[in-house]
Amino acid sequence: MDIEEIRKLLPHRYPFLLVDRVLELEEERIVTIKNVTVNEEFFNGHFPGKPIMPAVLQVEAMAQSGCIMLMKNKVEDPDNSLLVFTGIQNAKFRKQVVPGDQLKMEVKLTGMRRNFATMEGKATVDDKVVCELVASAAIVSRDQA
Repeated sequence: MDIEEIRKLLPHRYPFLLVDRVLELEEERIVTIKNVTVNEEFFNGHFPGKPIMPAVLQVEAMAQSGCIMLMKNKVEDPDNSLLVFTGIQNAKFRKQVVPGDQLKMEVKLTGMRRNFATMEGKATVDDKVVCELVASAAIVSRDQA
């Protein structure tokens, strides 16, 4: 799935769209990438002279990956629905992500009840884990958001 297909499923836009490509998409699993470049807006302030991708944006990139999977496979009316974060548990950050890295994210659906989903995510750079977490989200009407 390329960026144009991703943009059809996610409401995020520059500078907050944090998924560049979908490599694999299954019913309950997705693998995506984010190419981290020195031109990212957040590097202007995080940190001057020592650019590091903020951990919260790594979490957001995994959330967006899970959102793509759910919107494509689990949401009946994606045009009128949004996914909103409801929780993050066990987030761990193992290594810094810097310009030039390719953040590869794998998100697995671990539970689904009505319009609530639970997912596990893992992000790697060069096959080394940089971030992992458990997250939950709710599917809501765009009118409710």
